[in-house]
Amino acid sequence: MSDSTGTIMQRPLIDMDRVSFGEAEELRKLGILGENGSVRPYSTPTVRAPIGKRCVSAPGMLNEAFDYAKPSSFSRALFMQFGDVRVLLISGTASVDELGCSVHEGDFRAQCWRTYGNLMALLEAEDMTWHDVVRTTCYLRDIERDYKDFNEVRTAFFDWLALDPLPASTGIQARLCREDLLVEIEAIAIAPQAGA
Repeated sequence: MSDSTGTIMQRPLIDMDRVSFGEAEELRKLGILGENGSVRPYSTPTVRAPIGKRCVSAPGMLNEAFDYAKPSSFSRALFMQFGDVRVLLISGTASVDELGCSVHEGDFRAQCWRTYGNLMALLEAEDMTWHDVVRTTCYLRDIERDYKDFNEVRTAFFDWLALDPLPASTGIQARLCREDLLVEIEAIAIAPQAGA
C-alpha cells in the first residue's frame, strides 16, 4: 500500500500464531505462504500493466483508514482516468473525523451531515462536486427507524446543491463496521478531464 506521495507504507504482517490449519492451507494455495510457513513476496504478473489508479484523501476532514491506530485495509477513494473521463470511486464513508474516531454518537441526522461533508471533501480533493456523482449506495443500521430522517437530510442536501438529475441510489439496511455508526454512504463520480 502506498500513500498519496507514492511512498510504500509498511503492511501488517500475518500473525502466524493466530493462523488456523485451514487458514494456512488457503494461504499456501494463494501462494502467500511457502512450504516452510514463511510469507512469500508477491510478484506482479507481467502479462499487462494494471489500469492506472491512485488513492485520494482529504486529510483536513478524514484520513486513510490504514493510518488509524487500528488500521483497516481499504482506500477512502480511488481515482482513475479513461481518456478524457475521470472516475472517482468512494468507499463507504461514515461519520468519522480525521483521526478515525466516530462523531455524533447516537445522533443519526448529525451523522448524515458529517458523512455528506466527508464525501464532499473527497470529491473536492479531485476537483469534483456532487454534480458529478452518478450513484450512491446508502447503508443504514436501522432502515425502518431512520429512513424518514435519512431521506429528509438527503433531500435537503441535494436541494441545497440544486442537483438535477439526482444520483441513482440504493438504500440497504446493514450492520456497519462499528456499533456507534448509524449511516454509511459510498459514491461513484464521473467527470470530464479537468479544464475540458
